[in-house]
Amino acid sequence: MNYFAYGTNLNRKQMLERCPEGKPKLIATLHNYRLVFVGWSRQWRGGVVSIRRSSGERVSGAIYEVSEECLKRLDRYEGSDYQRLNVIVNNEDGEPVEAITYTNTRQAEETKPSMEYLSIIQQGYKDWGII
Repeated sequence: MNYFAYGTNLNRKQMLERCPEGKPKLIATLHNYRLVFVGWSRQWRGGVVSIRRSSGERVSGAIYEVSEECLKRLDRYEGSDYQRLNVIVNNEDGEPVEAITYTNTRQAEETKPSMEYLSIIQQGYKDWGII
């Protein structure tokens, strides 16, 4: 199945640790959503990334092919603040791709992320050649 990564799991090193059998597939875009940083993470000392519906905006990310076992590990990692969300993303040719992603459903207040947390996400975008 397809998993759409847009945050720290874009970072290939981190994703390899969390889901060693996950296979990087393609760059994708989620339309009518935007990235937000919400809540407070003691681990990261700042807000954590999520997505919110937002007409006309988009979130760049990537698709990994993952197993159900991998998704269960991601469920545990993401914890109770995040829930799976079925989405349709578009590949670089504009073709629709069904995928699962995660969204933070418990923390609404937007907050600043730490520089360390941002650097992991930025490395993921570099890993995929998105930036």
